[in-house]
Amino acid sequence: MTDMTVGSPRGHLIRHALPLLLGNWLQLSYNAVDTIIAGRFLGQNALAAEGIAGPVMNLLILAISGLCMGAGVLMSEAFGGREYPRLQKILGNTLLFGLLTCAGLALAGILLTEPILAFLDVPGEIFGITAAYLRITFLGAPFTFCCNALGAGLKSVGDARTPLKFLATSAILNAVLDLIFLGIFRFGIVCSAVTTVFAEAVCAALALRHMVRRVPLLCPRGVHWRLEGPLLKQILHYGGPTALQQAIQPVCKVLIQGQVNALGVSSIAAFNAVTRMDDFACIPAQSISSAISTYIAQNRGARKPGSIRAGFSAGIRLEFCYWLLIGAVTALLRRPIVSLFVAGDGAGEVVALGSRYLGWMAAFYLFPAMTNGFQGFFRGMGKMKTTMLATFLQASTRTVCTYLLAPRFGITGIAFSCAIGWSLMLLYEVPYYFITCKKRSLPR
Repeated sequence: MTDMTVGSPRGHLIRHALPLLLGNWLQLSYNAVDTIIAGRFLGQNALAAEGIAGPVMNLLILAISGLCMGAGVLMSEAFGGREYPRLQKILGNTLLFGLLTCAGLALAGILLTEPILAFLDVPGEIFGITAAYLRITFLGAPFTFCCNALGAGLKSVGDARTPLKFLATSAILNAVLDLIFLGIFRFGIVCSAVTTVFAEAVCAALALRHMVRRVPLLCPRGVHWRLEGPLLKQILHYGGPTALQQAIQPVCKVLIQGQVNALGVSSIAAFNAVTRMDDFACIPAQSISSAISTYIAQNRGARKPGSIRAGFSAGIRLEFCYWLLIGAVTALLRRPIVSLFVAGDGAGEVVALGSRYLGWMAAFYLFPAMTNGFQGFFRGMGKMKTTMLATFLQASTRTVCTYLLAPRFGITGIAFSCAIGWSLMLLYEVPYYFITCKKRSLPR
């Protein structure tokens, strides 16, 4: 555990963000390896099927992580204010409510798989394997929630390293199983979904075991496992808007995927490959944002406004440095990156489409780096509706622009749509930041 109310803001942010960055890179590396295995060993149809199912499943996964993120801010406040029984109650109520909700959502997803894919206009030759893949991944929703909730609890008390260890174990296990069953035995893309669910279950079990044995301060006791109306309302006040915010992005991605599907299988495969790079660029920036949120929430609980402003400034500088790194890597290695994901007939067209997209995105990645910094500030200050509205503005603008630009410019039009959406998001967030500083009497 780490008390972020004392010491250097930059030091705390780096120490907290680095394990989050490594964890996200590890998870994204596994996702990329999974996609590479599917594309190289099982063919273009398997790659396209996984690409279509991904945004649909992300709708549920990101909503889960959003609820846990919001609850994590509330737990950070309790930890910063030394309210340890309240901390245990928050985690107990979050786990109980979330597991029940995820079980219901998983069942609904399984029943509605075919109507969802029909709405997305999935090509007939990959409809069956996409449906089977999606139904199995829905079964892992409760395990995904448990991993996220327990991880949020550990991160709220400043421990970002332990969740990284569990994630590493899960990712390595998943990759090894995929190599065995897909690469050697060629069991098919559906087997990839089975190994993913199994790895998530192992991660949840390891996290629960660690918390019980090593972090009793976090562990809910018997009385904490009852849903309390006022507390649950406060959890949903924090976690609800964040869950909606997280769900907005995949909803728009699903709509964008529908537009990509109309461009043909080559564009579907290329877009699936480049969105993996988008994840590498954007999700680690969100890890820095998460560190900013934890730092600010702990100091808000301890009532230290000067530390809040210093932590935000340090976080923005980290976001900018990260963009310099990821922008350079993307610009220099865009063709080799896309080439990893596809081989055989049609590979040349896929590589050309994907590398053109990434050439523009190398510069555009500056925008999500900055927006994530501001999102971390607002989330740490408890202004969840502000982050939700900013995300809605960005995502809706991106979707509308995609429908206008993609038919003419292909997936390159989607890159410009992203830049337009992020730019509008900053135009909303920057002035509101100064308004918030003035209202909360934070030094500017």
